[in-house]
Amino acid sequence: MRLRSKQGLFRQWDATSKCKVSNLHVGLGNVMKETAKTRPNRVAPWLLFAAVASAPLPFGSSQLVTVAFWCVVLGACLVFAPVRSLTGGQLALAAVAGVVVAAYGLVLHEQLAVRHWLPGASPNPIWEQAQAVLGVPLVGSISIARNQPWFELGRPLVCMLALCCGFLVGTDTGRARQLLNVIAWSGVVYAAFGVVAHIFDPTHILWRDKDAYLDSVTGTFINRNTAGAYFGSCALVWSVLLWERVQQKMPRGVLLTWPTISGLLARPPKAVIVTFTMLFLCLAAMFMTLSRGAVVPSLLALVVGFILFFRRHFPRRAALVTALAGGGAIVFLLLEVMGAGVNARFDSVGLASGGRLETYKATLRLIGDHPWFGTGQGTFAEAFPAYRSADAPIWGVWDVAHNTLLEIAADMGIPIAALVTVGWAIIFATLIHGVIVRKRGVIFPVAALMVALVAVLHSLVDFSLQIPGYSIVALALIGAGLAQSFRRDPNRSKAPKLVSKPASDAVDQSWADPQPNLPGIAQFFGLPKMATKPLNLDENRVLGPSYTVNSKLGN
Repeated sequence: MRLRSKQGLFRQWDATSKCKVSNLHVGLGNVMKETAKTRPNRVAPWLLFAAVASAPLPFGSSQLVTVAFWCVVLGACLVFAPVRSLTGGQLALAAVAGVVVAAYGLVLHEQLAVRHWLPGASPNPIWEQAQAVLGVPLVGSISIARNQPWFELGRPLVCMLALCCGFLVGTDTGRARQLLNVIAWSGVVYAAFGVVAHIFDPTHILWRDKDAYLDSVTGTFINRNTAGAYFGSCALVWSVLLWERVQQKMPRGVLLTWPTISGLLARPPKAVIVTFTMLFLCLAAMFMTLSRGAVVPSLLALVVGFILFFRRHFPRRAALVTALAGGGAIVFLLLEVMGAGVNARFDSVGLASGGRLETYKATLRLIGDHPWFGTGQGTFAEAFPAYRSADAPIWGVWDVAHNTLLEIAADMGIPIAALVTVGWAIIFATLIHGVIVRKRGVIFPVAALMVALVAVLHSLVDFSLQIPGYSIVALALIGAGLAQSFRRDPNRSKAPKLVSKPASDAVDQSWADPQPNLPGIAQFFGLPKMATKPLNLDENRVLGPSYTVNSKLGN
């Protein structure tokens, strides 16, 4: 009788062990399948992070070879980027981007084609004049420089790729957070390098001789204005990280008053001190560029971002006005203390210098003569001399308009410039919507809105968005901010409850092993933590309430 009991007990233990081993194999197989599915989702973020961190390094990536390289990298990022989790609002933004790309491609075709698709498209008269002078037949085109639009396609393409990659990768809150950190810390590294290089060797940019801006910090950029916009944008990212840390130390529901601020300043946490130090370093580098067009928009965006981030913590409208006035006073103090060089440039040359106003007037005349399709993408340097004003300084060559919108209108025509303007208006409206509807994740739309404000305002007086070393960073962050500007689905945020079902009669619970650490295995393979539920072999058979695995691996 005792022998039979032992034999039955052994058989029961053997059945339980075999069932658990087979079920472990199923769980591991599902883990490997889930890992294979998420591997592309890991490739895309790292490609984007590498581009954002490295784009400013090779002289702002202004050479055509580096532009082509970043187009390849961001194109690969776009291929691997996740698209399944897009919501309705995000799909609408993607459709807007598709319309802009389609319109841009149509105009590009008309500029290069011999046979045009659109009525009214005809070759530029300069080809007939050249044919008459040379005495040889020439095939005309809308572009005044043959195939030049193809050579300049990389710059607008890399901008659109950076925006789309930031948008798709930024749909995940964790990846958007990582992108913020990558931009912030890489910006600190470039700022520190720029300040140190300016102190010890102001005549070189990396290994090249520095031909201009010897009195200014340029970092790894050639132009001080682009460097100022980059350092200013990084300072804005550090500012929102600082505000977030301060907000985390504030008791919930407490208004932002002077006693609250003084209490936080009395014993600041280490994280706040480190973040403030990084912010100060980026601000110092920005002021040392002596760029008026970068400093003023950055300080303006700093005040606007502060008001938007803490708008729920102000007791009343009067306090909001007081905060706005206080922010303006802080900006004035920063200009007086850290911006002595910038103020000196304002005193010597004023708000506009170097013939910008004359150039803008001449560019408007150029646009008036070629309103629909422009003179060809990237042909401003060839088309502008015929319209250059005699009142403009004779020093230098105007190869850019120092106003990105006007240059787009001159190169691609007024319709494309108007479409780009509408696109930016949609971006600002979406980011403002995100600031209003988001609470916990408000840092993303606020940071993107601040950087977008700097990028757009600075591009109206210079060409920072035409330099990939800055445009990749700014547009990737703006794309992530757009993706995070929608209210999260409450059904997604709720984790499924732990379900406990009775064990099958074929398995004795007294022999059940402790819960295996399958979530730990999932984490080992890089999968995110998720809610757990029992792993079912089929509809009528369950291992037991203690055997739990990743909820996505159980089905």
